[in-house]
Amino acid sequence: QVQLVESGGGLVQAGGSLRLSCAASGRTFSLYAMGWFRQAPGKEREFVAAISWDGGSTFYTDSAKGRFTISRDNAKNTVYLQMNSLKPEDTAVYYCGSGLRKYGSSRLTYASEYDSWGQGTQVTVSS
Repeated sequence: QVQLVESGGGLVQAGGSLRLSCAASGRTFSLYAMGWFRQAPGKEREFVAAISWDGGSTFYTDSAKGRFTISRDNAKNTVYLQMNSLKPEDTAVYYCGSGLRKYGSSRLTYASEYDSWGQGTQVTVSS
C-alpha cells in the first residue's frame, strides 16, 4: 500500500497560482499512474487531472485544460499540479491518488481506479 501526502494548498485571489505536491512512499512510485481529484463542500469528488506511469501522457477535465498542468518526478516520488488562472469555482479539497494497477494510462478518471489517497489539501480562491 502506498502512502500519499499532499501539500501546497492555501488561500489565493482569483487569477492567482498554486502548485500542489504529492509525495509518495511505500511502493514503486514510478510504476503507477497518478491523479488529482477535488471535492467541494456538498459535492462529490471529481476528477481533475491524471498522468501515466511513465509521464508520457496526461489527461485533464475540461475545466482544467489550459490552466492546470500535472507532472511527476519519479526520482523524487512526487506528483505535482500546477494551477494557474485560478477561479473561485476551483475552491475545494484536492486529493492525489495512486492508480490501482501497474503501468496505468492517464485515462484514469474514476475514483474507483485508484487504491490509495492522501489526506487532501485545501485550496481556497477568493473573488
